[in-house]
Amino acid sequence: MNSNKPRRKAHHLQATDLRGIAQLGSQATAGIARIVEGVHQSIWARLGMPGGPAPGQTRGVTGMAYRSVHGVNRLVGASLQALLKRLEPMLQSGSEGTEQQESTQRAALLAALNGVMGDHLLATGNPLATTMSMRWKGLALNWQALPPDFKPNGKVLLLIHGLCMNDLQWQASDKGRTVDHGQALAAALGYTPIYLRYNSGLHTSQNGRELAAQLELVTRHWPVPLEEISIVAHSMGGLLTRSACHIAGQQSLSWLPLLKNIIFLGTPHHGAPLERAGNWIDVLLGSTSYTAPLAKLGQLRSAGITDLRHGHVRDEDWQGDDRFHRLPDQRLITPLPAGINCFAVAATMSAKTAKRGGALANRLIGDGLVPLHSALGEHSDPRRDLGFAKSEQLVCYRMNHMELLSSPVVCQQLLNWLHTTPQKQTKQ
Repeated sequence: MNSNKPRRKAHHLQATDLRGIAQLGSQATAGIARIVEGVHQSIWARLGMPGGPAPGQTRGVTGMAYRSVHGVNRLVGASLQALLKRLEPMLQSGSEGTEQQESTQRAALLAALNGVMGDHLLATGNPLATTMSMRWKGLALNWQALPPDFKPNGKVLLLIHGLCMNDLQWQASDKGRTVDHGQALAAALGYTPIYLRYNSGLHTSQNGRELAAQLELVTRHWPVPLEEISIVAHSMGGLLTRSACHIAGQQSLSWLPLLKNIIFLGTPHHGAPLERAGNWIDVLLGSTSYTAPLAKLGQLRSAGITDLRHGHVRDEDWQGDDRFHRLPDQRLITPLPAGINCFAVAATMSAKTAKRGGALANRLIGDGLVPLHSALGEHSDPRRDLGFAKSEQLVCYRMNHMELLSSPVVCQQLLNWLHTTPQKQTKQ
């Protein structure tokens, strides 16, 4: 790669975005038409009128009207897709020989979209679907053509974002100054920080499997001898990390023995009540014939979001289940990886009290998204308790979920842990 090549100015919109947006628009039109027809038919059914050939469909002239809407929508959508695909080379003209840099606004919007419906984007081949990548300075690392200014050492620090977020959002703001835990740890402890970007709408175990494969590529292509890997994972990123470690152990992957530390920031190890509340909305909307068609709106939630209900990390935790049905916690027991220093940072919006478990905010809401006991891996069933030692825990009071990324207190604790901890010995 030529070091003199100019870096392309960051843009809010890229050529393939138009095709992805058009595809979503066509699918939204079809979805709304199906919902409206379902409500229409539910009213007719209450009056004793028969329905169409499939549940939720109308018949006669009304059914013909809805079929016409769907037919026109498919025709217009397909034509628009074909046209935009032909225009993409012209929209990309002038980008040859340059690195395309996206704006932080575009990255944030795509991350949120993928978090909410990333599984749907991937299944429908939408170009807006995010592909997992290891990133440095905002760009994906190409192991065959690394940036000329990429000068790594043997200590890797991987930072993994949470649901609906992206790698650029590790640069957070605290009282007007930028905080980046990765850069702080790199400066103080000599790590080379790299950042993961992934489609957070996929099942956590799907992303965990891909993360395990990506880390295998890191060990294979790292430019200098690799001595150590440490991971800092925020929220859902911690579930991905545990999933990847489980898979690496099963497959005897070469990166797992190099993994020394994992720090979990606000990870919902045992689930998040807000997703369970969302599941209740599905149940309530589906309880009457009039509102049942509207339950489809609640089912826009991605596989990644519904995995947060109980904190799934393995394929077996969700396979064979209807993820929109209210089910008890049926996860398989998945302990923390053996022989690795594991730390948990939890936050609560309540003030510090003498009895930590007594405040409602701690027990139910915690940091606004993750309850305190879930972030600390605590469980009433001893088999499910992750067993973080008190010295491996930090509880931050009057702090919400997102402030974990910008807190100087959290940053200092990360420095302390990574500076002083020796490699754990695997228990025999």
